[in-house]
Formats: sequence, structure tokens, C-alpha cells
Amino acid sequence: MLTVLGFAMIATFLVLIMMKKMSPIAALVLIPALFCVAVGQGAQLGDYVIEGVGKLAPTAAMLMFAIVYFGVMIDVGLFDPIVRGILRFCKADPVRVVVGTAVLAAIVSLDGDGSTTFMITVSAMYPLYKRLGMSLVVMTGVAATANGVMNTLPWGGPTARAATALKLDAADIFVPMIPALGMGLLFVFALAYVLGRRERKRIGYLTLDEALEPETETETVLVAAGGTGSTGTSSTDTSSTGTGTGSTGTANSSTGTGSGSGAGAAAADGFQGLDPNRATLRPRLYWFNAGLTVALLAAMILELLPIPVLFLLGAALALTVNYPNMAEQKARIAAHADNVLNVAGMVFAAAVFTGVLTGTGMVKHMADWLVGAIPEGMGPHMGLVTGVLSIPLTYFMSNDGFYFGVVPVLAEAGAAHGVSPLEIARASLVGQALHMSSPLVPAVYVLVGMAKVEFGDHTRFTVKWAALTSLVVLAAGILFGII
Repeated sequence: MLTVLGFAMIATFLVLIMMKKMSPIAALVLIPALFCVAVGQGAQLGDYVIEGVGKLAPTAAMLMFAIVYFGVMIDVGLFDPIVRGILRFCKADPVRVVVGTAVLAAIVSLDGDGSTTFMITVSAMYPLYKRLGMSLVVMTGVAATANGVMNTLPWGGPTARAATALKLDAADIFVPMIPALGMGLLFVFALAYVLGRRERKRIGYLTLDEALEPETETETVLVAAGGTGSTGTSSTDTSSTGTGTGSTGTANSSTGTGSGSGAGAAAADGFQGLDPNRATLRPRLYWFNAGLTVALLAAMILELLPIPVLFLLGAALALTVNYPNMAEQKARIAAHADNVLNVAGMVFAAAVFTGVLTGTGMVKHMADWLVGAIPEGMGPHMGLVTGVLSIPLTYFMSNDGFYFGVVPVLAEAGAAHGVSPLEIARASLVGQALHMSSPLVPAVYVLVGMAKVEFGDHTRFTVKWAALTSLVVLAAGILFGII
């Protein structure tokens, strides 16, 4: 019964948000609460929620201060040269813009943190997509999938969890998987090229001068940005809201132009995020801010301090040095308050979902049912089975639940048929391309929130491509004899 209810709860959640019948926050809270009562454990709902919140509180704190930190870096102009450089490289060609998104997301993913990757990628690429009228779900889909492949780095989380759960060396798991993961990344780049060609066919090919032409402001209106209550400038041109998939006739007016930062004001050149005259710029402190950001990312990789502490210190230092005036500091914090509240609220709402899913025992029963459904004849092929199962399971479960709850069971079943734990561990990494778009991953809310994309639209567009990427990694692993 718990197995059926667990799958029903997840299916209900996905259907409602993809059909836009409920907001993600409401669905993450109300649906698990109802199912908790349905399984007869309503009295324990409070305990489950508090336990879930306790586990995700450090993540919420990290995201809150990371948003403030990178918001300040956007305000002071740290990423402006990057945006200009990418624009000139892309030459306003949608194909190059989408491929550039994949490359940038993959490179920034080397820091091992998805939230940081999405903040930097969206900060750099969002103005290009908005100005060129490109579909924003293409940006979020490509960025999430590229980050998912790169998330398998030993310091990214999944590999370390697999190594810990099976008492293996992380290098022994990861290094042999590099060829398969490389094929997955190449597929993401190829996918970006295809999606870019679809965007080029839809909106045409612009020259650099055309892309930098001022936008007409005769029909400019103020709208709520991303439903968070902030206001941004929206022109009733054909800019995509990110709800299309590249087909013609699906573009609508944009839904806002920024995260509430000083860069969010309507720029004189019509290119949001690159206004050279915004009051928040600190050109004299550019190298200090660049050095601080590099030092912060290095400290994250070296694990000198917990990530929430690093971003807390970084945000405080960035505000103090760039805006020594108390009123300016309050203004910068207020400018990013909407994004902070939206993302932090989403994380704590997700804590209700994960808390109920785990506390009621639904996750365990779902995993046991899937493992038990494996035919006896598939025993010698447990590597392949693990790879296939990792795709849906890492989407419907947290990485902790999958690697510490399911993978050891799969490894034990494989060992009975002569399949080594290393093979099981490598196969368990296959589903990470899809995992990064899971509603249980807090970082995805940073991505869709900063990009002003509805989570349901992102899910509907991305899931098929991310699942296909995971299958490519699995096929490559089998072909190269890794799995």
C-alpha cells in the first residue's frame, strides 16, 4: 500500500505542477500532507516535517546567502565582461548562444555546486536570451542537463555517496567512468546545437549590431517578475517566456528583466544586465570582487569551511567592501529579497515532501518493490539494471535515499551473481543528468527562479532530453566495457 501511495503522491505532484493547477510551493506542502493523512500517519506529520526541515536547513542557508553574494556580484558588474565576451563570441547567433550555455554550465560545474553553477550561468546568459527573444526553457534545460553530467565529479556528491555506501575509493569509481561521462557531455553539446538551430529557425539570425539596437519602449509595462512580487520591465515584443520548445507561434511577452538588482532597471541600450551607467557598479573594485569569488570557489572545492558558512562570510564581506554605507547595504539586500524568499521558501516546502516521503516509509517500500521486481535472470546484468533504475530513482528520490538506501541492496544482489560493487557504483551515476531537474533538488529552484521560468515548463521540456542523456551515458558505459 505504501508503495502505491508513494508513486501516486509523486505522480500527483508532477501532474499538478506541469498542468499549472498548483504552484510548486503549495504542491510540495499540501500533497504530501494529504497523503500522510491517507496512510494513517497524520499525527506524525509535524515530526516528519521538522525532520525534513532540519536536514535541508543548511542547504536553505547556503542558497540564501549565495543568492545575496552573486546578486551583489551582478550589481557591481563582475559578470558584465563575461556577458559582453559571450555575446561577441556568439555573434547573436542562437546556435552559438545555446552551445555557449552548455559549455559555460559545464565549465562552472567544476566547482561541484549546482546552485553556484546556475547562478553564474543564468547571470551571464539570461540577458542574451531575453534580448534575442530566445526560449528560456532551452537555457534552463541545457544548463541543468550539462550540470547533471558534471555533477558526477568526485567532489560533486553522487560519487562520494556511492563510494561511502559501498566502502570503495571514489577515484576507482569515477576515473573509469570518464569516457562514458565524456560521451554524455558531448551529447549535451550536440543537443544544444540542435536546439540552437531550432531557435535560429524560429527567430532568425541577428547580427551583433541588431542585437545591440535599442528596444522600442512605446509598449513597455510593469509586471510581476516570476510571481515573486518584484517588478521588472516587460516589453510586449515577441520575447519568449520560456514556455515554448522552439516551435513557431509560441512566443509571448517577457515576464520581467532581472532579479531586482541594480542591473534590473531598463537599460538605455535595451540590453538588460549590461547598463554601463547603473548606480550599483563598482569598477574600481573589479579585481577585488573577482579575487574574492575565485577564493570563495576554491575554498568550497577544498572544503575549508561548510559551504553555508563560506557564502555567509562572502556575502557579508562583499556588501561591506562594495557598499560601506549602511543604507546602500540595506538597498542591495532588499533588491534580492524576493529571490531569497522564493528559493528559501521552495527549499523548506520541499522539506515537507521529502520528510513525508521518508518518514512514512514510502521511499523504502518503493525501492524494495523495484528491486524485488527485477527478474531472477537479470542477476548477471545487475550493472545494466542499476543504470536503468538510477534514471527514475534519482529523479523521484534524493541522492542520499538512493545511494544509501537502494544502491547497497543492488550491490548485494549483484554480488550474488558475480557483479562487482565497483560496476554497480559506476552504473549508479548514470541518472545524474536527470537528477538535477528533480523537484527534490533545491538548486533547480535557483535555476528556474533566476531565469523566470515556471517549474512545470522546465520539467516538461527538460525531462525527455535529460533522460536521453542518461541513456547515452549508460550505452557508452556498456560499449566501453565500464558497466
